[in-house]
Amino acid sequence: MLACAALRISETYIMALDKTIVARIATLARIKVPDSELETLAGELTGILTWIEQLNEVDVTGVEPMTSVAHMKMPMREDKVTDGGDRDAILKNAPQEARGFFAVPKVVE
Repeated sequence: MLACAALRISETYIMALDKTIVARIATLARIKVPDSELETLAGELTGILTWIEQLNEVDVTGVEPMTSVAHMKMPMREDKVTDGGDRDAILKNAPQEARGFFAVPKVVE
């Protein structure tokens, strides 16, 4: 089990990452990070975690969740089942066609 140091900023504890933890994260993410860059990356990731903790301190009471910064309603269309329209136009996209259907190579013997 890996351990990491915790920095105390006001009443919040921030995880401080070291080279060992950053190397483990890189391994789990399947990212090759040279040993010479681990210390720098540890500092950058610690800074990101500190910034995220600062965001957690913001009071968002009464703020509705948003999906966009622009207040708008997504356009909706009627949900109806169709046969796709024009079979011949659709089959023009097929690499091969047989008797009105897409023809595909046999994959199972």
